[in-house]
Amino acid sequence: MANAGAMSTTKADLILRGGRILTMEAGATVREAVAIAGARILATGTDRDIGALAGPATRVIELAGRTALPGFTDGHAHLDREGLKGLLPSVSGCASIDDLVARLRGLAASTPAGAWIVTMPLGEPPEYKWAPGLFAEGRLPDRHDLDRASTDHPILIRSAWGYWTGALPLVTIANSAALALAGVGRETASPSKLLEIERDGTGEPTGRFFENAFQPIAEFTLFRQAPHFTRDDRVRTLARSMQLYNAAGTTSVFEGHGAADEVVEAYRALRAGGRPTVRASLVFSPGWSGASADDVERWVRTEAPRLTGLGEGDDWVRLAGVFTEPETAGHEARLRARCAPQTGWAGFLYDSGLPPDALARLLAAAARERLRVCGIQMGMLDLYAAASKVAPIDDLRWVIAHPVTVDAAQVARLRDLGICITTHTNAYLWKRGSATLERIGRDQAGILCPIRSMLDAGLTVSLATDNVPISLWNCVWQAHARTDRATGEVLGANQCITREEALRCATVAGAHLCLAENDRGTLEAGRLADVQVVPVDPLTCDAEALRGMRPDLTIVGGDVVWDAAAATPH
Repeated sequence: MANAGAMSTTKADLILRGGRILTMEAGATVREAVAIAGARILATGTDRDIGALAGPATRVIELAGRTALPGFTDGHAHLDREGLKGLLPSVSGCASIDDLVARLRGLAASTPAGAWIVTMPLGEPPEYKWAPGLFAEGRLPDRHDLDRASTDHPILIRSAWGYWTGALPLVTIANSAALALAGVGRETASPSKLLEIERDGTGEPTGRFFENAFQPIAEFTLFRQAPHFTRDDRVRTLARSMQLYNAAGTTSVFEGHGAADEVVEAYRALRAGGRPTVRASLVFSPGWSGASADDVERWVRTEAPRLTGLGEGDDWVRLAGVFTEPETAGHEARLRARCAPQTGWAGFLYDSGLPPDALARLLAAAARERLRVCGIQMGMLDLYAAASKVAPIDDLRWVIAHPVTVDAAQVARLRDLGICITTHTNAYLWKRGSATLERIGRDQAGILCPIRSMLDAGLTVSLATDNVPISLWNCVWQAHARTDRATGEVLGANQCITREEALRCATVAGAHLCLAENDRGTLEAGRLADVQVVPVDPLTCDAEALRGMRPDLTIVGGDVVWDAAAATPH
């Protein structure tokens, strides 16, 4: 029997047989069947050998030629956001302002007078792009349009999270009642130069607000009185988020952008109240408003003992490491942070950035205390290298997320420092790859999201969705095909990776990122039984089929948590 040593006397609780088992072990090992006992893999092997592990109580699932492989680990997921999207009523699908008014009027009819009506953004999910010509009238709605829906309710069409669209400005729209409650009138000054309060020819606010920032400002300042996501909201919707990620084949997430207390508490509450269906590795999100460099260094010394290594928690929810970044737009970050503990779509603290001296001292202290650090984009590389001169970090698996371009010299430095990479192919290849090359030069395609070069250098590269959209299968295809959405061209063909390599980035590398490579990422005896079953072989099917791949089954810890045949369409 493959992968199990001597014949086990333990009987399986669940057997998958009659298909292809991509174990993702080195060498692209393929088996016919897999046996699961409790939460872990008992064995993989032939149908005949695995059949010997069946007992009277064993459940047998016939794969009928389908393929089972490890569940995916999303390397930068923001999983909690997905369920929250269902809390706010949608305004998508409206072809005209009259349609929008009718939608809002319907909401008002079922909402007590005086209560806020806060909706999802303009535009269509998952990106929520808008344009002046979005509606048949050729303009955006204003306060007077929303007043036609109700003057008895404050109405707020909330802006998108800017990274969903990848375009600025963001737009928020309020009716007269909302403006009155927010105290926004003729004399109101904007709290930020990045936030425009649009006014008509008489100087009165139109109800439209435009923001030249990817992280919203208006909802945390002018409209702070409007309802925010509560702790109960986050706990209630987290299980729904997990179900949606399970339906995409994801069984684990790494939240390297940091998790605010309200998000950590939601995960822990779900863990205490019943077993989650996605394993979460969370990174601590600090807030530094008012902190000195001495305060920052002192915090590292104090908190490192609980956040080093595997940190706090278990296989379902862990909190370890710290997120940090250079301070940019510090005034706006502090404005948003004043609304704490509410963080909106972010789920992390807005004031996690630090000025140069304080950031250098944090990183040096983290290196000394052996505390893992997660950061975003390649500007962190020089800072990590400086910290490594204080104390070695090459075995700590510090993380850089969202690198856009990485040249050969940077790849070598990343390798020498032991840095893990999480890469956002949705944005940097599929959505904006061609536009980026227009900016940096068409001859630079080889350094744009260069997964091939990074893998060849021995780096751990984990694929990540950033929640837009949530399926890592899209990213598997993007890493393999490197196709630009706008032009259809292949961006740097020499950086394409094989399907097997892309799948390993979504499985084996994801487990390594979560410090869990001995427990998951492959289907081997003793590993956690986190499995997805897909209808075709991803190594041989038409490459385009990878984009829309949906699992028939997803199994986490030996339990079926997603069954497409039994699911109610969402």
